[in-house]
Amino acid sequence: MVEFKLTSLAVGHQYTSLGTQPILCSSIPGLVPKQLRFCRNYVEIMPSVAEGVKIGIQECQHQFRGRRWNCTTINDNLAIFGPVLDKATRESAFVHAIASAGVAFAVTRACSEGSVTICGCDTRRKGPPGEGWKWGGCSEDVEFGSMVSREFADARENRPDARSAMNRHNNEAGRVSITDHMYLKCKCHGLSGSCEVKTCWWSQPDFRVIGDYMKDKYDSASEMVVEKHRESRGWVETLRPKYTFFKPPTETDLVYYESSPNFCEPNPETGSFGTRDRICNLTSHGIDGCDLLCCGRGHNTRTEKRKEKCHCIFHWCCYVSCQECTRVYDVHTCK
Repeated sequence: MVEFKLTSLAVGHQYTSLGTQPILCSSIPGLVPKQLRFCRNYVEIMPSVAEGVKIGIQECQHQFRGRRWNCTTINDNLAIFGPVLDKATRESAFVHAIASAGVAFAVTRACSEGSVTICGCDTRRKGPPGEGWKWGGCSEDVEFGSMVSREFADARENRPDARSAMNRHNNEAGRVSITDHMYLKCKCHGLSGSCEVKTCWWSQPDFRVIGDYMKDKYDSASEMVVEKHRESRGWVETLRPKYTFFKPPTETDLVYYESSPNFCEPNPETGSFGTRDRICNLTSHGIDGCDLLCCGRGHNTRTEKRKEKCHCIFHWCCYVSCQECTRVYDVHTCK
């Protein structure tokens, strides 16, 4: 099963087996009424929604593996990132974007693989073929995947406040990143791979490409300020760029309006776990280096023996034999 609360979208550890058992939408905690209706109407694709959030979180942990905040999750907690996402920070912006992108990605992939019956290949995005190739295969229907992500992830973001506006923008930025990175994937046909004819189809990139792209957007995220104004429905909060001399954010950029904690020390109020005992890179001058990651507290060094394959030899035909060697490494951890 899956728990879908990450302020608007997340996966809980107690529900990671969603794809292996019957889904009872009413038993999933954290769903708002619109999400509950969606779950009941599209129960067949809920395992893909869950898988999408899971790959989004895994990608977050990969991208931030060398940062003070490393996308740590908490077991047995409805809000799996703890209080970190309570603030409208860069970290919140990234998590919402990568999770929404993950849902769009996983649903789109499930459709093209035939894992679900309510969707399939995209037959709309086909112009005239190019020279030396023709349309074939199964073009991935990213529009359907994005629609599912939008309907589900944005269901909680219907309040007229700044945080909902921020979450909606970042959710959409994640989805747009999938669409913008679609590419033509081709397969050759002919004798001995001569490639006399190529068939091509639209494909999503590897999700690591999306993660790398969104990490760049995190580093260049636009800081906003909150403005209040009255409309017929009452007071409404909107966002505008804090610095007018910078280019205003586009739909592909991430936005935030609250500063991040430094994540150096444990703080239950902010959700920071601190960086004590984290492995650091002694030779790096970046954020993963011992100076910055350890926040100036210094580091400890220990030796660690590891068994590895070595002296590998290829034998004709066709296998590789290796010896096992023990190597000693220095491991540096933050004080």
